[in-house]
Amino acid sequence: MRTYLSRLPLFVVLMGLGALAMMAPALVATALDDHLTGRVFFYASLLFLILTILIGFACQTLLPVTSPRAHLAGLLVAYIALPVMLAFPLAEAVGNTRYINAYLDMISALTTTGASLFDPDRLAPGVHLWRGLVGWLGGFLIWVTAVAVLAPLNLGGYEVTSEARVSGRVMVSTGQMQAATPAERIRRHATRLAPIYMILTFILWLGLILSGEAPLAGLIHAMSTLSTSGISPLGGIEGGGGGFAGEVVIFLFFLFALSRRTFTSGCSMETPRYLARDREIRLAVLAVVGLSVLLFSRHWLGVLEGGETASPQGAPAALWGSVFTVLSFLTTTGFVSDSWADAHAWSGLPTPGLLLMGLVLTGGGVATTAGGIKLLRVYALYKHGTREMGRLIHPNSVAGAGRLGRRIRREGAYIAWIFFMLFILAMAVVMVALALTGLSFQSSLVLAISALTTTGPLAEMVAETPISYIRLTDTAKLILAGAMIVGRLETLVLLALINPGYWRA
Repeated sequence: MRTYLSRLPLFVVLMGLGALAMMAPALVATALDDHLTGRVFFYASLLFLILTILIGFACQTLLPVTSPRAHLAGLLVAYIALPVMLAFPLAEAVGNTRYINAYLDMISALTTTGASLFDPDRLAPGVHLWRGLVGWLGGFLIWVTAVAVLAPLNLGGYEVTSEARVSGRVMVSTGQMQAATPAERIRRHATRLAPIYMILTFILWLGLILSGEAPLAGLIHAMSTLSTSGISPLGGIEGGGGGFAGEVVIFLFFLFALSRRTFTSGCSMETPRYLARDREIRLAVLAVVGLSVLLFSRHWLGVLEGGETASPQGAPAALWGSVFTVLSFLTTTGFVSDSWADAHAWSGLPTPGLLLMGLVLTGGGVATTAGGIKLLRVYALYKHGTREMGRLIHPNSVAGAGRLGRRIRREGAYIAWIFFMLFILAMAVVMVALALTGLSFQSSLVLAISALTTTGPLAEMVAETPISYIRLTDTAKLILAGAMIVGRLETLVLLALINPGYWRA
């Protein structure tokens, strides 16, 4: 059996896991007496399991894949083709919808974007569980592939701190690949990370249930928080019943989207000290504290300018709403606090859309489920900028921070700036493509940022009128589907796939 599985391509393995996952909503729907939904997912699971087994037998004659770059191609194929299978039971269970809507919804879930095309009241509980489960599995896929495939290739943000030198071409760290094949590395890291991922999800689910959320809603919110997909069966956590306690629990688990060290470094007495010194976490704390104080001050001034007396009872709610929502969008999850609406009602000011877009563009940590440019790249650009300003005053000075600090300020900042330019270029291309479908400039900008940063709820928060994904044209939906895949894989990975010199390295 182990030999059989070792010869399977990555896409076939993901097909099998997706087919097995369909059994979960089938069981839940049957337990809730929704037999129609249960049969749809059960029959779809059997169908695709048989198809996976047949394809697996056909792949046994193929030579095992030894190139780690081939797994990048397999990952790209998986994001494009796997939602075709995942959307089949969704389209059948929803009923009165076109297949392209179900396909875009599954791409959104698998890439942890979380853009919802259907009204929550329209979907059965089993279907809600399926959307949350696909997003959760998509988050775990990112964890595994980031550590097992992207890290040895100096991609996905690892290039900022990599020891590879920038010399006009991508340098590959093949030393890590000599000890084990990419397939073996994926299997080992999946085995190591799966218990951590499931235990964290269970703890968060238990915390949400104790805070007052319904079991099914709490489970979907727990999976959405760990995967930063922002999927909710209620349209958001505002109506979840968990209240302030539930938001506090979710807030604590946002930490796992800020730095990979929170789940890869183990747990010891030295862990708090290491996390306190982590560059990404420190930058995230600075952003959350600074922007939360700024938003709180904005609300307070709005009350004073309106000629009203600032109520002391409204101040804590306004502050907490700002802190929670800022961290939620920084991790590209997109959950909004109950107190966020209270803060706006307190001051009467509209949503600061530009600030939220800046947060999702910054993104979370490297090798986490968060999207965006990533905190480590922003940190590298910041350190390079401060160093250059220091050299204006002291041109002959020698900076400290050791070998890694110099690497981040020089080569790391160089490659981070390249990624930043590629990201902005991709955003411009997506905006132009969406504008050609008839969308306004504002809608095109919001949707492009939402897709490339994998933050689907942004479209409902930033625009003056919430943008409905299902009302878009088919062309616009396909453009957004491609943008979500680009945002999840990142432009450097796609450039590596189309660069012949990279494959010869």
